[in-house]
Amino acid sequence: MEQTSSPKIKYFLYARKSSESEDRQVQSIDDQINRLKELSKNLNLDIKRIYKESKSAKKPNNRPLFDEMIQRIENGEADGILCWQINRLSRNPIDSGKISWLLQQGVLKSIQTIDRQYLPQDNVLLFSVESGVANQYILDLSKNTKRGLMSKLEKGWQNGIAPLGYLNDRENKTIKTDPERFNVIRKMWDLMLTGNYTPPKILDIANNRWGFRTRKFKRIGGCPLSRSGIYKIFTNLFYAGIILHRPSGVQYKGEHQPMITLEEYDRAQMLLGKEGKPRPKTHEFAFTGSIRCGVCNCLYTAETKRRLLKSGEIHEHTYYHCTRRTTKIKCDQRKNIPVEDLEVMIEKEIEKYTILPEFLHWALEGLSKKNDTEIEDRTKIYEMQHKNLVEAQKELDELTKMRYRQLINDETFIKEKNELQAKIAKMKENLRQTETRAERWLELTEKTFNFATYARAAFLKASEMGKAGLELKKEILLAIGKTPIIKGEKLFIEPNEWLVPIENGYPALEKKYLGLEPTKLPLNKAKTEALTSVRAQWLRW
Repeated sequence: MEQTSSPKIKYFLYARKSSESEDRQVQSIDDQINRLKELSKNLNLDIKRIYKESKSAKKPNNRPLFDEMIQRIENGEADGILCWQINRLSRNPIDSGKISWLLQQGVLKSIQTIDRQYLPQDNVLLFSVESGVANQYILDLSKNTKRGLMSKLEKGWQNGIAPLGYLNDRENKTIKTDPERFNVIRKMWDLMLTGNYTPPKILDIANNRWGFRTRKFKRIGGCPLSRSGIYKIFTNLFYAGIILHRPSGVQYKGEHQPMITLEEYDRAQMLLGKEGKPRPKTHEFAFTGSIRCGVCNCLYTAETKRRLLKSGEIHEHTYYHCTRRTTKIKCDQRKNIPVEDLEVMIEKEIEKYTILPEFLHWALEGLSKKNDTEIEDRTKIYEMQHKNLVEAQKELDELTKMRYRQLINDETFIKEKNELQAKIAKMKENLRQTETRAERWLELTEKTFNFATYARAAFLKASEMGKAGLELKKEILLAIGKTPIIKGEKLFIEPNEWLVPIENGYPALEKKYLGLEPTKLPLNKAKTEALTSVRAQWLRW
């Protein structure tokens, strides 16, 4: 009787490589397939299908193609697996147990790797040990990775990709500032902290006016900042020098350069609302986020109340009141202040620093003459500073020549070179300051007198400007001085130093000027001399 040969085993070729650290040393999928095809040719194996998968095997039910392959093996479409190593098939006990069971039951007649074959009649202990080693590798890797991440946090360095405005220093495994975006994002914070700008408006300014673009990576980035991205910036403690470990909620002091202070971060959160999330608004108010309570130091907020009139019309009233968000201080500021009363108080504050247009013209004439003197002084100072800089540069050149001629040793050269370079850098900074001193001085004084002349009229007119008027009112209020305070239903503002002289010295001059009735003609000699006297006092003051 003729003996029949056993049917030839049909193989599925399975190649897998994860992008995670578990497979960092494993050959690429294409390399695996090429080597396994060469092996199948040498061993005369029958490959029915090739499966390529880029998924981690740490967890079960995470690989659709692997599950499909096992299902087809159970259906009898193949009875062998060709793979690079056992750990390509599984790194978790559930998938390993399924493969081991199929092999023991003879559903799988062979598992062929690059260096050995596993058969149903083999000792199951060998397969269990090798699959167990693959699983244990993942467990150890997870523990070591977590330990390394926590160690890095404790040293003050954040794991993962650095936030916008910073870069990962891969060589030193630290985080450094992004020279292209750090200052731009700081400007976004500055706008936010004024209280005049909402995150969407800052987003529009950054993307469309400044041309801000995110970092460019291999597949993503290089695009405008998103709406969610702007909120991530304003709610991330990292910018204040704190690293938050989200799973535990523990905060670590970062070693990176902070962009803002913790006080600035806290102010931004108050402006944003709870947890920094954007809050829905049905009304916009001019002075929210810009006035504080004089008792508990909380911010003032506003709300609009509606009342149904007998005529059927709905009448709206807007009130400002303290938020009373602190429990440390008992606040007795409970009365609502109508927006009309608040604006009258602000107008009276502006009036303290308001001057007549005639005094503006006199001031600008005086400033022009003063500026000429300033330029003369600046020119003399600049020439002297430039001469000293040239001499210091010559000293550095001579020092270098002496080193080339070996007249001095390295230690002396380096010491004197560093001293001269520091001296030159300081001189250059002084030159830059001298170049811009007159312009800055003139710009500040012109802005001050223009504000004093036109701010009150602009504030009164702002009510006719709609939404833009709300922003203008807030800008004028904040331009007066430090954060306004309400106490006992009264508004208090500590003015900026350049406005103080106007409050102290101007009213008497204005009273004297108006008493001369300058608009009434004719101007006699006595009146002309009196006006000249007022003008001279104003310019001297």
